[in-house]
Amino acid sequence: MKTIVSLAALVVLAGQVLAGPALAANETIAVFTKNQTNPYFQAVRVGSETAAKSLGAKVIQYIPTKPDSIPEQLSQVEDVIVKKPDAILFIPVDYKALVPAVEKINAAGIPVTNITDRIAGGKLVAYVGADDYNIGLATARHLLKQMGGKGNVVILEGVKGSLTNTDRVRGFNDALKENSGVKLLASQPANYQRLNALQVMENLIQSFPQIDGVLAANDPMAVGALEALDGANRKALVVGINGSKEAVEMIKAGRLLASGDFNGFIQGCLGVEIAIRNLRKEQTPKEIILKPVVIEKSNFQAYEAPVEQRTCPKLSDMVTN
Repeated sequence: MKTIVSLAALVVLAGQVLAGPALAANETIAVFTKNQTNPYFQAVRVGSETAAKSLGAKVIQYIPTKPDSIPEQLSQVEDVIVKKPDAILFIPVDYKALVPAVEKINAAGIPVTNITDRIAGGKLVAYVGADDYNIGLATARHLLKQMGGKGNVVILEGVKGSLTNTDRVRGFNDALKENSGVKLLASQPANYQRLNALQVMENLIQSFPQIDGVLAANDPMAVGALEALDGANRKALVVGINGSKEAVEMIKAGRLLASGDFNGFIQGCLGVEIAIRNLRKEQTPKEIILKPVVIEKSNFQAYEAPVEQRTCPKLSDMVTN
């Protein structure tokens, strides 16, 4: 069962209360995210906790102290197997390197629901994610349209080899192919980190006297790029991906052009609800893919509420086929 979710559904569902069965046995869900620095993963954590509270369950957060650390996440998996929660919501630091860890969880008999980065192996209850390629494509098209289909752009990539980065950058490049009047000056990794992006963008500004647009593969890098541009007294149109609170505020203020909505809050909500309903022997979808949405000046109002003030959508309403 595969589900595609529309913008209209997301906007309406953001204000609905998650409805579920009668409260059960206070299940414990272990939630694995990649780092403490990216606001996207904080949104996932808030979504997971909101859903769990609504369904009478609880979550335990597992976060590497060193960002995106494979060894640390492997160690955390070993720890969680010993503690044996009822279920696990899992975002792998690396979609290939963590396959053995998921297989160990499978062997321990703990059901795994995967969100955000699709793990390359192991047995899963379900996968919840977004279409990174089409988010990248739609966000880049928006930027290039605003540029009038001409000018110079740079790409700030995320972590090399990660699925999200590979697909988003592929979307960026395919949008560029549609615009022969746009020149790609450089495509460099900034590892999804604001400070890295600031430093990379400073170097790009020194190398290229005219940059008209910046395609950043996430919001923290977009913010870092804007800081570098401000520091150099330069102007360029900048887009990011995530739909973070800071990005929405910058879109409202006219500083950031747009952000592709890669909704961590909703992914955290749906992942935990699927995990809990599976434990309660209820039918759940095998896959939910959120439809690409570009947040910009005409629609940002629907995203202004902080994730801490949002309510989860109903899983039943997200399943459309």
